Amino acid sequence: MRTEQIALAPLAPGADLSLTVQRFGGQGARPRIYVQASLHADEIPGMIAAHHLRERLVALENEGRITGEIVLVPSANPIGLAQRVLGDHIGRFNLSDGINFNRGYPDLVPKVADRIDGKLTGDGDANVRLIREALQAELEAWEPANPAEVMKKALLGLAQGADIVLDMHCDSEAVVHLYTHTRSEEAFAPLSGLIGAHAYLLADVSGDEPFDEACSRPWAELADRFPDHPIPFGCHSTTLEFRGERDVSHETGRADAAAIVDYLILRGAIAGEAPQVPEALCQATPLAASEPVQAPAYGILVFKANIGDRVREGDVIADVIDPLTGALAEAKAPCDGVMFARIAQRFATKGMRLAKVAGIEARRTGKLLSA
Repeated sequence: MRTEQIALAPLAPGADLSLTVQRFGGQGARPRIYVQASLHADEIPGMIAAHHLRERLVALENEGRITGEIVLVPSANPIGLAQRVLGDHIGRFNLSDGINFNRGYPDLVPKVADRIDGKLTGDGDANVRLIREALQAELEAWEPANPAEVMKKALLGLAQGADIVLDMHCDSEAVVHLYTHTRSEEAFAPLSGLIGAHAYLLADVSGDEPFDEACSRPWAELADRFPDHPIPFGCHSTTLEFRGERDVSHETGRADAAAIVDYLILRGAIAGEAPQVPEALCQATPLAASEPVQAPAYGILVFKANIGDRVREGDVIADVIDPLTGALAEAKAPCDGVMFARIAQRFATKGMRLAKVAGIEARRTGKLLSA
């Protein structure tokens, strides 16, 4: 294992920040795998998975079994990791401006398209190399406006040259699920089975430029812009949601790390006998078919459905009880599907998103992710 520190912009004079990067295998070897944890810094299940993954990778490297290059960032957000308000950890949003740390990554496609126009050939591998160089050049030209953007630039610089990107998160209360680009469905289908995902959500564009799409979407859009030239999908990227915020244990961390190692064997980054992939618990469905359950009133929130439950449209997901009058309102499922996540709070405000149901029929448009 080779460890390096990438200096970031200080938050104030004397308040220096850095990213810890751990590398395994041969520098420049393919496939290159990039794994990061806790971009939302208060989402710790990915961090414990990264801890156990590092232990596995150290052992595998000592055995000479890492055939590609694996880059691990075990804690991807030092800004959010330090944020506390009255003792509560605030790691999803930047306290200085309220922006989600997993939004607002640069859209490099227009400038990359200009840079590669007229230079593409009939050689797909050469085109991939050309595009990777162009992406890196345009990222280097991007001038961040604040420390959070400096961090985003550093993370994207580590990731966008990879063949596979795994961005590990969690939800409030949830079963395992994952998000990826529609064209990466086949690439991550084995991983869905290995991690035991209950929802596998696909989108071309989910809105607000999240990290995983900054890595993968350029390949789809550039292929569409230049249909007369072969452009293989150079970076498959996924957001892995490892259960809920409180689901932090050595057992789950080891299991998640083991699933990732098995997947990397399948991808050819680690030498070993191909693992048996469990039968998937779900089929891939459009993210646009995932619908929120909204609170119909203010009040005490009493869930009647558990995460992982299959529900039908109109089923009562939760009661919302006015604490002063006792009036009861029912929050109902908006579609048939799996309720894969719900909030951890137990007092609702009217219109609040209480839960998410992964349906089949794509009925939503516009921004598909929560704040």
